[in-house]
Amino acid sequence: MLTAVAYAMIIVFMALIMTKRLSAMVALILVPIVFGLIAGFGLNLGPMMLEGIKKLAPTGVMLMFAILYFGIMIDAGLFDPAVRVILRLVGNDPVKIVIGTFILATVVSLDGDGSTTYMITCAAMLPLYKRLGLNRRVLACVIMMAGGLMNILPWGGPTARAASSLGVDVGQLFVPMLLPMAVTGAWCIFVAAMLGRRERRRLGALTLDDASMAANDTASSVTASAPDTRRPRLLWFNFTLTVVLMALLIHGAIPLQVLFMVASAIALMVNYPSMKDQKDRIAAHAENIVPVVSLIFAAGIFVGILSGTKMVDAIAASVIAGLPNWLEPYLAVVTAVLSVPFTFFISNDAFYFGILPILAKAGAIHGITAAELGRASLIGQQVHLLSPLVASTYLLVGLAEVEFGDHQRFTLPWALSAALVMLVASILFGVIPVVGRT
Repeated sequence: MLTAVAYAMIIVFMALIMTKRLSAMVALILVPIVFGLIAGFGLNLGPMMLEGIKKLAPTGVMLMFAILYFGIMIDAGLFDPAVRVILRLVGNDPVKIVIGTFILATVVSLDGDGSTTYMITCAAMLPLYKRLGLNRRVLACVIMMAGGLMNILPWGGPTARAASSLGVDVGQLFVPMLLPMAVTGAWCIFVAAMLGRRERRRLGALTLDDASMAANDTASSVTASAPDTRRPRLLWFNFTLTVVLMALLIHGAIPLQVLFMVASAIALMVNYPSMKDQKDRIAAHAENIVPVVSLIFAAGIFVGILSGTKMVDAIAASVIAGLPNWLEPYLAVVTAVLSVPFTFFISNDAFYFGILPILAKAGAIHGITAAELGRASLIGQQVHLLSPLVASTYLLVGLAEVEFGDHQRFTLPWALSAALVMLVASILFGVIPVVGRT
């Protein structure tokens, strides 16, 4: 009964947000409550929901002040020089712009933090996309594909989880994945080029006059609605503040929430000392902040009910029990395939600590090592960041100014293609076996 309710809840939820029958926020709140009541949990749902909200509250606070901080920096003109440099490098060609977006996001992703990648890349590239009329879903798509690729880094999270749950060295999982990652990265660049060509056909290349105008006007277009918010004299102060913030963020000595709260307060005080200006800046960015933060807390209800009712455990048990015996020799490939829906519909923790060890035990019977199963389990990370349970994804869609459902529909086919390329490359390079050894 619980298993059927869990599957029905996920199917209904995805159908509602992808068909735009309900907004993501409303669906995240109401759908799990309805199915929790159907499952008979009644008033017990209250504590479950509160527990889920508590777990995601720190993320909500961080995203709120991160959006405010980078919004202030954009208003003040911090990224204007960077945008002008990028524009000169990529010219007026949408193909170069989209490929440049992917490369920038990949480089920034080296720190292993998705939120940082989204904030920096969107802050640098969004004004350019808006000025030239490029589709912002393309921006969100290529940034997410870069994030999914680099999420396999040992300090990104999933690889460390897999290594811990299986009791193997992180290097045994990650080092063999370097070649499949390189192939997948090349595929992602190809996808970026295709998307760029599509935009080129839609918009046409800018003329030289248009390109010159864009180079001169891109920066001012960021704050065209309120040109008096720019603070060119404070460029170096804002740059130094942002560098210090990023350094402390990477160091990890201070919680992200505190970092962005303090940085936002300093940025407001220095750039806009007037109380009226401070209120205006907060009000101006509330339109971006409220939808993102509300989604985070709504996701807390979804996660709380999914975990508290044990629906996650029911789904995992049903999949493992449903595997036919004849598939067991192919368990490495099966694990790779299962990692896509599992890391999409449930959390990484639930998959890597709850399901992967069970699959590894079954694989050992057929001579498939724990390290090979661990590598296979990383394939799904190419799609994982599209999950409604990933908090940083709400930051990406908020910064890119696209609807969550639109982002999923647009990006999912490309993310699945990246997962398929990584799987094929892993098999061809012998990183994971097709068949067991017994």
